[in-house]
Amino acid sequence: MSRLLQLIRPQGIKRGLTFLKPKETNIYTKINKSDSVAKSTDKYEVKGTWVSYGYYYDDEKKDRQAMHLSFFFSISITLVLSFLILGYTPDPFLKDWAQREAYLQLRYKEEHGLPPIDPNLIDPSKIKLPTEEELGYTEIII
Repeated sequence: MSRLLQLIRPQGIKRGLTFLKPKETNIYTKINKSDSVAKSTDKYEVKGTWVSYGYYYDDEKKDRQAMHLSFFFSISITLVLSFLILGYTPDPFLKDWAQREAYLQLRYKEEHGLPPIDPNLIDPSKIKLPTEEELGYTEIII
């Protein structure tokens, strides 16, 4: 590894260690440097670069406002309000009510000495079972 650094170091010193210098991001200086090659003394005035967000192609201010409004309404309002509504809706499938009602019924039956589940929940006289001939050789699983 040190041998590799010894090979690279002299080349970096010869080039002036360009990889350590900050990169130029100013468009104005880049244009002036390219013009200096052509030996021209004219200076170009470069406006800030602007890429439209797709709302207004002519006006930067309106384009940014439309973008910020659309993101505000689509993300902040829609997502936040939808989670708030879902979080605070009162038991849409009545699971809490059903459990509470079951506990009340169980307590009532325990206090009155009744079995928790009545074996004759449906009146046996109302149930019509098939006869032995109708069943034939059908297997009955209980």
